[in-house]
Amino acid sequence: MLELSLPWWEFIVRGTVVYCVLLVMVRVSGRRTVGQFTPFDLLVVMLLSEAVSNSLSGGDQSVVGGLIIAATLVALNMFASYLSSHSKKMSDLLDGSPVLLGRDGKMFDQVLKKCRLSETEVTEALHEADCTMEDMGYAFLEADGNITIQKKKKD
Repeated sequence: MLELSLPWWEFIVRGTVVYCVLLVMVRVSGRRTVGQFTPFDLLVVMLLSEAVSNSLSGGDQSVVGGLIIAATLVALNMFASYLSSHSKKMSDLLDGSPVLLGRDGKMFDQVLKKCRLSETEVTEALHEADCTMEDMGYAFLEADGNITIQKKKKD
């Protein structure tokens, strides 16, 4: 259990190689910030970790094999981004579209439940917008998971 199957330095080299290559791939793909991940972005990150896990641990899969899978996943993510930036239909399909959560000071409880949002999350968004429930004109759940609050227009 405590005996290494590879020399210790090989684990460092493998980790360094995989990390550096993935870092370059992620930067080239035009990665969004973590707070703006869509479900598809999160899926790619999770699959990347699975693709390179054997490369990191020195299992049956080689570093090259893991990196080929990782490059394929990044290329697919770049292709999906290209499609969504050039087609409204693909953008809605891949990235999602905003959902109206409430209007004129009233939240739509069924929509909140469907979107699995808590009152705490809505309250935090109201605080961030420096808005009370009574002053809220519209509340949207954006495709990136953020809640946007628009105040009522003053007459």
